[in-house]
Amino acid sequence: MEEKIGENIVAEKDVAKVSLFKMVSFTVTGIVVLDTFVAPAAMGASSITMWLLTAILFFIPYGLINAELGATYPEDGGIYAWVKRAFGPFQASLVAWYYWVNVAFWMPAVFIAFSAWFSMAYVPSMGNVAGATLAIAMCWLIVFIGIRGVDLSLTVTNIAAILKVSVLIIFGIMGVMYAMQNGLANDFSLSSFALNLNFDTISYSSAIVYNLLGFELISSIASKIDEPEKNIPKMTIMAGILIAAMYIIGTFGVLAAIPAASVDPLDGFFYALQELTTVFGPASGIVFNVTMVVALFTLVSNMISWTLGGVEVLDEVEFTKHTKILGHRNEKFDTPDYSYILMGLISTFLIILNFTLSGNANDAFWTILSFSFLIFFLPYLWLFPTVVKLRKVDKDIVRPYEIPFGKFGLYASSIIGFLFIALGIILLFVTGDGWDPLYHLTLIIGTLLTTLYGIYLYRKSL
Repeated sequence: MEEKIGENIVAEKDVAKVSLFKMVSFTVTGIVVLDTFVAPAAMGASSITMWLLTAILFFIPYGLINAELGATYPEDGGIYAWVKRAFGPFQASLVAWYYWVNVAFWMPAVFIAFSAWFSMAYVPSMGNVAGATLAIAMCWLIVFIGIRGVDLSLTVTNIAAILKVSVLIIFGIMGVMYAMQNGLANDFSLSSFALNLNFDTISYSSAIVYNLLGFELISSIASKIDEPEKNIPKMTIMAGILIAAMYIIGTFGVLAAIPAASVDPLDGFFYALQELTTVFGPASGIVFNVTMVVALFTLVSNMISWTLGGVEVLDEVEFTKHTKILGHRNEKFDTPDYSYILMGLISTFLIILNFTLSGNANDAFWTILSFSFLIFFLPYLWLFPTVVKLRKVDKDIVRPYEIPFGKFGLYASSIIGFLFIALGIILLFVTGDGWDPLYHLTLIIGTLLTTLYGIYLYRKSL
């Protein structure tokens, strides 16, 4: 007899209430990031080609895999639940642990960018103490929203998705206006879209992959989704097209106003917006300020999506139930409040470290951030083989959606996705300066310690 997992789980939970619109909004908010999408524009017009190719070769297979897994196994915990079915609780626990650790180390970087943009736009004389205080306050705002529960998080991300799409469309419109008034800042001839297969191109491709990850986030709260077997595949298509289009439109806007050689990888969005809004003449200041406020809000919403996903994934792991901190639940909202608070404490420490230290010591913070990127990629090494394994071990399960083109589509999607992630991990260790003890040992030792502590937590729960 065929087992209908999706229907059974939803029937048991009976709490389906996240609509298709909310799913798309949540996913768009989680994946589209305004602070890092600009970096590949340093390639010039060929970056648009790279966005298109990466969307076709990676984003589509990645989305199809999440559509099949999410529709077939709509269980809370998402990626954790899938890996657990495929490879057992030990490996799934590590995946969930990596997921949570990444968010805890990534949040301070987002709000350091928030503080920097706020200072550059509105308070140029803001000192380190004020900057650190603002960044820390934003981290604890995220903690507060997370503890309040899923409903508030979804409400904020619904608004943010509309605003993010609006900002990137406006970027494209301003790019056209800028080109009409001043000419294009870069060569957009047909030949300029050709790719040079060199190290920089490969590196930027990995950066684009990083900006496209997050399809599985919504499945961390799968039991709350309305008809997941139907809506997760629909969400994947709708959000995927929207996300890819928005990134390409935004990149065009950047390249219309900023020469590729002058693109700032950290604050490129800020400088591009500053230049693009000059098309409005006397009103440029108003347009810049309004757009900047919206952009700052989207940074906050981005972390709402990821903290919710990271905490919800870890909350499903067995060892959290045996850990006083990670397993503690808020009496009023029934959320894993200490898990959010611990994220806030880690972020606070790293923010203070960044604003206290300078020079070479400050570089240590960004080295730790690179470590978080490495941890971020690791769970996906399991995700892509998982869909293949579950096709083999769960042959009798009804799959409301399957990756197209049979076994060829299945294996091609899994292998290509895995190779993109593996390449991204390898490139984190490749630097132009060769072996850097601080950088490379942080990545190696940090990953080892993270893994060992995850193993410790798992074994403690047995």
